[in-house]
Amino acid sequence: MHFIKLVTIVVLSVIGHHIRGQNLYFPPKTTPIWDTLTPQDAGWCNDDFSELYTFLDSTKTKAFIVLQGGKRVIEAYFDGFKADSAWYWASAGKSLTAFLVGLAQQQGQLSIEDPVNQYLNNGWTSCTSQSENLIKIRHQLEMSTGFNDALGNLNCTTSACLHCIHQPGSSWSYHNAPYTLLRNVLENATNQGINLYLFQQLTQKIGFTGIYAWLPDNLNVFFSTPRSMARFGLLMLAQGVWENDTIMSDQVFFNQMINQAQPQNQAYGYLWWLNNTTNYMVPYVPFSIPGNPSPSSPMDMYSAIGKNSQILNVIPSADLVVVRLGENSDTNISVPWNYNEEMMRRLNDVICHLTTPEHLQTVNEIRISNQSDKTVHIESSIHTIKRVRQYDLRGVLVRESIPPSSRHAQLSQNGIKPGVYILIIEDSQNNLYRKKIHRE
Repeated sequence: MHFIKLVTIVVLSVIGHHIRGQNLYFPPKTTPIWDTLTPQDAGWCNDDFSELYTFLDSTKTKAFIVLQGGKRVIEAYFDGFKADSAWYWASAGKSLTAFLVGLAQQQGQLSIEDPVNQYLNNGWTSCTSQSENLIKIRHQLEMSTGFNDALGNLNCTTSACLHCIHQPGSSWSYHNAPYTLLRNVLENATNQGINLYLFQQLTQKIGFTGIYAWLPDNLNVFFSTPRSMARFGLLMLAQGVWENDTIMSDQVFFNQMINQAQPQNQAYGYLWWLNNTTNYMVPYVPFSIPGNPSPSSPMDMYSAIGKNSQILNVIPSADLVVVRLGENSDTNISVPWNYNEEMMRRLNDVICHLTTPEHLQTVNEIRISNQSDKTVHIESSIHTIKRVRQYDLRGVLVRESIPPSSRHAQLSQNGIKPGVYILIIEDSQNNLYRKKIHRE
């Protein structure tokens, strides 16, 4: 029965990706021609983008593109940036790397179930040989290698920095070093540099251009134009198809990539962020947050997200691809999921039909009020408040309160800098509620 179900899923997926690839528009590979669509023709309810553009400009955006059905509905540039200007993807490049690993598996050059030391040699970690042998390429894609992530420099890839403390696959940790080593795995498996492999697999086939570059602190960062990021998003929207050319035929891997890959974090696939969650984890916060990362977006949205709000959102149910590149004042946030929600909420205001009420997460049981600039007041309409924790957008705990048994709680703001913070309120029934507050 399980086998029949699996075959049915794969067959339906293949049929679905064929139909989607046929219904989308694909820009030519070698010219700057790219068809446009007016907001009216796209079925949007508003063509006034002033509030959206004000938000983007005020948050140091460089480029913003929205495709619907493959055609450009919005393409805007700020601060002198142009369509042919290159920009870094930061950790959004992780999602591109996952796609390349899937292609290498499809071509028989590796299997994600292979032990990593098959490509990096024995002793690439400080673990025992028995523990090291258990770490597979799949665990690098899942962020579940089990290394100690409390050693300081999470970019260090030397064996001295990689200590096993968990069974691979048993914990989720946003640890950059195992991802960085995927480049070595891919290059050793394909016997060529990652940029040559990308050129052969994507540049020649879909017109996608860009380059992986080594930056200080051992960072493997991808650079491209905004339109190239949009091309990759369109390839993902078409489930690995570009017009009549099937780039990724391995639909099992494709679907694993954009669905929950490990039991700990519902919001993480193979180096892709997912919105279809009832709770989710963010980097460096050791517990799950209730809800989904972007309540203003459809549940089927999946995203490549990097520091300073490098964002690629793919929304199959709406045939949308959203690209945002630029800087951000919140420079210490490795995965700016809160910024993505703010951006998508404003985009939703002009698309209007993007989300329906069931997508929105409302918490009526908890009410927050700032009756003074030094105290946040929390009131529960149902259960006693057990604990209140306040985090900044980096996931750092800045204040905690365990109130006396009551439906009311207060959280002092003395010494806390202005900015946006997340409150996690736990009640006597162990329910968790998330509330955002602004400190002026």
